[in-house]
Amino acid sequence: MARKVLVLGEVREGSLRNVSFEAVAAAKTSAEGGEVVGVLFGDSVSALGAEFIQYGADRVVTVEDELLKQYTSDGYSQALLAVIDQEDPEGIIFGHTAQGKDLAPKIAAKLESGLISDVTDLEVEGGNLVFTRPIYSGKAFEKKIVTDGLLFATIRPNNIAPLEKDESRNGDVSSLSVEIKNLRQVIKEVVRKATEGVDLSEAKVIVAGGRGVKSEEGFEPLKELADVLGGAVGASRGACDADYCDYSLQIGQTGKVVTPDLYIACGISGAIQHLAGMSNSKIIVAINKDPEANIFKVADYGIVGDLFEVLPLLTKEFKELLVNA
Repeated sequence: MARKVLVLGEVREGSLRNVSFEAVAAAKTSAEGGEVVGVLFGDSVSALGAEFIQYGADRVVTVEDELLKQYTSDGYSQALLAVIDQEDPEGIIFGHTAQGKDLAPKIAAKLESGLISDVTDLEVEGGNLVFTRPIYSGKAFEKKIVTDGLLFATIRPNNIAPLEKDESRNGDVSSLSVEIKNLRQVIKEVVRKATEGVDLSEAKVIVAGGRGVKSEEGFEPLKELADVLGGAVGASRGACDADYCDYSLQIGQTGKVVTPDLYIACGISGAIQHLAGMSNSKIIVAINKDPEANIFKVADYGIVGDLFEVLPLLTKEFKELLVNA
């Protein structure tokens, strides 16, 4: 059944986040030959519409207002409900990000619709759209089918591959005027504690440290390796609790859930809470002095040894490989 599906794009520092393109790919499958409409909010986002279309959106609707420069639940809700009222879609796809996890259930509740959250796969089986999502902290997966009403879903980053960018694609980028009013929150300043560079939730390579790094300075070899591989640095809760790094780097059940192509766990024992946040990584490499560490049970490759001896060797080898590539 052909559907019109909206995709809410996420803008960070003037650029579309990669999860927006992944959501478009999911929407293409969900639309089943119907129309995919990108949606952008901000104070100046029309210029990003062309890129949205190049990644698969058929057209784009923007709502521009100074009050939408920073995300607020009230502001984005007003804008999105106005777009939904104009477009009357059969489906809406969000990224399963901080923004998507906040906004999607609020809009779904207002429209008295169900919501399938944290989708990791989407396919058509027997004429039905089947959504796969993890449950029990990633220990099992369930499949969901929407049988009635609006199709609402959030897509976990790094799981559904975006479509190949086609710079020859073009489509209409239109603007919708919406009066944003009665905001209960106003963002005056955003202070980021995340590390500069690659976004942890979208990184293809993550080098993560646990209590085994022993200190804040112990993260330096991890940062060096991450820089060489073009990746990001993460941490277990134990490392964050010990003040070795900021909580913005925390990966796990109470931190970020990540699914990179390569996850290198350094000095991480493998508590179940941490595994819940990274066990679906495509390739897991564990480095730990304890051969009985739980992390080795989920690792594809294990290195028993001192991370401060192993990491410099790995970094040197990767540098040489990249130079000769």
